[in-house]
Amino acid sequence: MKVAVVGSTGMVGQVMLKVLEERNFPVTELIPVASEKSVGKKVKYKQEEFTIVSMKDAIAAKPDIAIFSAGGSTSLEFAPLFAEAGTTVIDNSSAWRMDPDKKLVVPEINADVLTKEDKIIANPNCSTIQLVMVLGPLNKKYDLKRVVVSTYQSVTGTGKAAVDQLNSEISGDETIAKVYPYQIFKNALPHCDVFADDDYTKEEIKLMKEPKKILGDDTFNLTATAVRVPVQGGHSESVNIEFENEFDLDEVRKILSETPGVVVVDNVKNNEYPMPLYSEGKDEVFVGRIRRDLSQPKTLNLWIVADNLRKGAATNAVQIAEYLAANNLV
Repeated sequence: MKVAVVGSTGMVGQVMLKVLEERNFPVTELIPVASEKSVGKKVKYKQEEFTIVSMKDAIAAKPDIAIFSAGGSTSLEFAPLFAEAGTTVIDNSSAWRMDPDKKLVVPEINADVLTKEDKIIANPNCSTIQLVMVLGPLNKKYDLKRVVVSTYQSVTGTGKAAVDQLNSEISGDETIAKVYPYQIFKNALPHCDVFADDDYTKEEIKLMKEPKKILGDDTFNLTATAVRVPVQGGHSESVNIEFENEFDLDEVRKILSETPGVVVVDNVKNNEYPMPLYSEGKDEVFVGRIRRDLSQPKTLNLWIVADNLRKGAATNAVQIAEYLAANNLV
């Protein structure tokens, strides 16, 4: 299978190449794509070096699949051109997520919505993916009524420049340019992405809209607060879920432990619970601190952690590609 990776020099693009290799995706020809300034440079894949090509040359090569992680404006401009050439695009930006004509997919939850006609498929927001991995199976059983989510998001979600800012602040280097309005070391910023007119950030708005589309259910309410924390790998979420129906805690743990891609880590007697430190480099979504909300009935508290560059981005995109290949949809 001929596969293009658009944005192959970026933080997520590099992880995409790594995940394609680790999962042994059937790549017969790799086409790395990046900005004009990177054309001619090399990227490594399976111990081989591949030359980065321009967007124009990549479209002309007519890959079977193009996995994009190059920003929304790039996706809006070039994804349709790949699609016109017959390529199936899996896009990691926010450009197409809420487009009513495009599918928004987390394979374990709703891959069955995909068809051969879907030429641009949206990869959800990193925080959304780990959230719906837990909400999906619980919604089927108990019927969601209201969800309150607070995120604690890694600086890797902002990109390499944010990682550089954190590391420079740790080392006391004042010369590195700041990408956040304040220092992130020894701090927490209730500010992920830009603020909209209603004083919610774009990240919070994504979290409030995307799960409903993925679950195919707009009957429940969802509100979010997104916080950036000085962590280098892995997003965490504190989630409060009110259901229409009563639940049993042991059954909740059983449902989640039987959900593909979800790992329950919930033994507080031995101080066992999910942490970003242990999620880094892993593809699973980890859930723990599962307990009843004592302030109102039919309500659950839990804690979700996942590697935002892997399951939150690259791995989810590759899993979509795997589903397309396995079901002869490309």
